[in-house]
Amino acid sequence: MAAISPSTWQKSTFSPDGSDCVYIAATSDGTVLLRESDEPQTILTTDPRQLGALIAGLRSPHDGSPE
Repeated sequence: MAAISPSTWQKSTFSPDGSDCVYIAATSDGTVLLRESDEPQTILTTDPRQLGALIAGLRSPHDGSPE
């Protein structure tokens, strides 16, 4: 994977100023990269579909029962 420049990373608008920020970047092949400001060397990789499913799951009400 090619190195992603700092200017390519975008900070989440839900992240506060300072630490505890989530950053996202996309590679030329469509891979989505996620990192957290406290450990920028740790990068999670996913694709847009999987990231969308994660966000939808986090937004939906959940009663705690298994599906």
